[in-house]
Amino acid sequence: MKSIAEPDNDAAQAIKATLSTPRIETYEAATPGDPTLSSALALYAWNAQVSAALLAPLHICEVSIRNAISEAIAAAHGPQWPWSAGFVRSLPNPVVGYNARSDLLSTRMNKTTTGQVIADLKFVFWQTMVTSRFDARLWAYHLRKVLPHADDNKTTAQIRAMVYAELEQIRKLRNRIAHHEPIFQRNLAADFQKIHDLIAVRCPITATWMLQNQGAQALISNKPV
Repeated sequence: MKSIAEPDNDAAQAIKATLSTPRIETYEAATPGDPTLSSALALYAWNAQVSAALLAPLHICEVSIRNAISEAIAAAHGPQWPWSAGFVRSLPNPVVGYNARSDLLSTRMNKTTTGQVIADLKFVFWQTMVTSRFDARLWAYHLRKVLPHADDNKTTAQIRAMVYAELEQIRKLRNRIAHHEPIFQRNLAADFQKIHDLIAVRCPITATWMLQNQGAQALISNKPV
């Protein structure tokens, strides 16, 4: 973990002005025992460091799960599934809110391979694919093939629901990091465990490799407040 520099008062005020008073006030409210800015800025720096450190585990988790979901779709609709009319018709097409059908149709434009489409689809597309809508046509047949290390004591529907719920938490964490928002209020140890466990239902070897190549856990355990 990188050490967190402690600026003097003049420097601290300059940093606060640069990053904006409302932004730093969030961290001051979380460190009420320190009348100076030092604790708030230490928490801010830690928040930035742990956010950066979580990107690698998040990356491995997202790629692992979207590849698993893509394999299941390919098993049902063929390797060129982004251009399968039957698959497109199976996608939700709401007037309001996220529209998975529109997302796929716009994403596949000017693409020539399934891999190119997979790389550009939104995170929420993959989460949409693990809703109960697809239990009968997709997950009843293919879930344990693409997530072979899922709990044998749970039903297919329970596993699919677990994956959806954990993706929801991970998506919220990912979005906060992407928008440089505070994550210090979250239970980051639990978030990290969800990331690990999702990778592990796909491949425990990959989950172990992720653990060996990340610095997030050390930062999480050394929160400055």
